[in-house]
Amino acid sequence: MPDTRRPPRPSPATLVLLVRHGQTSTTGVILPGRAPGLHLSDDGRRQAEAVATRLAGIKHIAAVYASPLERARETAAAVARARHLAVRIERGLLECDFGEWTGGKLAQLGKKPEWQVIQRYPSGFRFPGGESFTEMQARITSTLARLVERHRGNTIVVVSHADPIKAAVAHALGIHLDLFQRIVIATGSITAIAYRRESPAILTVNSVNGELGALGIR
Repeated sequence: MPDTRRPPRPSPATLVLLVRHGQTSTTGVILPGRAPGLHLSDDGRRQAEAVATRLAGIKHIAAVYASPLERARETAAAVARARHLAVRIERGLLECDFGEWTGGKLAQLGKKPEWQVIQRYPSGFRFPGGESFTEMQARITSTLARLVERHRGNTIVVVSHADPIKAAVAHALGIHLDLFQRIVIATGSITAIAYRRESPAILTVNSVNGELGALGIR
């Protein structure tokens, strides 16, 4: 006899909207890392407000989380203010610890022989006095897993930095960390991942304009 049992329903998805902070005065010039005191530029503030506007069409956002760094907190504040929510600070969303490279000029760092290792074999690199890319990926993915479990079936906004978001996308796609540099995450962009117990689904990556509702985001 044919099996007439209905297949089990998939578990409810938790929608994580990963937002890279807005532009700063050092974007594309300096590697600021975790150095304190770096705030959004005027363009960065406009990007943060644009993110809040784009997210206005999403019916319910359960929480807004941010890296402790000022540029992330200020970006998250624009979203939280529009939703009458408080920004929740989460250390697991911090930028990669670049150690001795913190504050270096990108033009000079790009001339170092280690730069090619960072681009082609990041899983084998540790910043002098800082964090490895594998540690960063483990940190961001475990943090997201904890937040997903906390807000199962809901939508949350998570404001972080380019490299952690790229590492989270690579993990969700099931691709090796050595390929994560092929992913681009611009300032003020939104990346949407639906997490289910069965597997994650990437809904959009590095979205900087347009209606999010067209992607099926509730």
